[in-house]
Amino acid sequence: MLVQTIRREELPGLALVAVAVIGALKLSTVVDVSPLVAGVLLGVVASNIGIVNETYRAGVEFAARRILRVGIVFLGLRLSVDEVRALGAAGLVGVLVVLLMTFFGVQILAHALGLTRGLGLLLATGSAICGASAIAAMAPLAEADEEETAYAIGLVTLFGTMSIFVLPLVGRSLGLADRTFGTWAGAGVHDVGQVTATASSYAAAALAPAMLVKLTRVAFLAPLLFGVGIVRRRRGAVATAAVADATVEHGHLRAGQSTAPLLPLFVVGFLAAIALRATSWLSTDTLSVAQEFEEVFLTAGMFGLGTGVQIARLRRLGGRPLILGVASWALVASGALIMAVVVQR
Repeated sequence: MLVQTIRREELPGLALVAVAVIGALKLSTVVDVSPLVAGVLLGVVASNIGIVNETYRAGVEFAARRILRVGIVFLGLRLSVDEVRALGAAGLVGVLVVLLMTFFGVQILAHALGLTRGLGLLLATGSAICGASAIAAMAPLAEADEEETAYAIGLVTLFGTMSIFVLPLVGRSLGLADRTFGTWAGAGVHDVGQVTATASSYAAAALAPAMLVKLTRVAFLAPLLFGVGIVRRRRGAVATAAVADATVEHGHLRAGQSTAPLLPLFVVGFLAAIALRATSWLSTDTLSVAQEFEEVFLTAGMFGLGTGVQIARLRRLGGRPLILGVASWALVASGALIMAVVVQR
């Protein structure tokens, strides 16, 4: 289905994306960085040194939209219902509290700093759920441009990477038990790869609880997108009514004017992937191959997003987004630490 939608003018750009994905995967084996982050960085570099011209633009944009969403669908195959159940009611409630506190708290901070609603929503989603992947999933529903989307990805990447070094130092100074630290890392670090690195650098025993909590956070991505979709649909209905009141006497309003979709198709696919994983029909080898496809698709999409970053234009955003990134990091890390100590006490 994806192949059938590719047009001839998109082929050169998709060839460039393929080369970039290979480069990102190779780079991730040399430098301690996830392929998704490497993809964004390569996209930013390619865009700002003039590689991505009009010949490649259509294919690159195809990757940023369609291929990225296919990767998000594959992300659902990571989630096991049994793993979430093993967290227990207290842990599940704790994760949900931290998630909601982060999601709404970051948006409040963004508003206080005078930043756009779209940037606040994207950074809130990335901080609360799973970093760059969650931002990419929320982007179609957010009122943000490519620069703001890339900036949000850059911020969660920066502070999620800092967590790999900072959290173990704090954990050892506080004398946290391995399981408590793992719970903290899973609830307070943005990206799945960053969670893995943070927990592993503390203790091998911290990795299992970290991944359990982290994947539980990922499981809340679909309901969160669904909720935002409902809000957008209602706002669209209000806006349509206002336009109708203002223009109906001039005959400008078209019948059946559309509003925002309640649930994007790729979110339906994400939920279907979770349901498929729950059936236990897929073998371990199949899930391993699916995870490799997920990584490739997401990396391709991240490269596409990265090409939308123009450094000269980003400078106009100023230092306020950076302040928001610091505040968001402090909010989710502190809230997750309190939750971890309470739940594992």
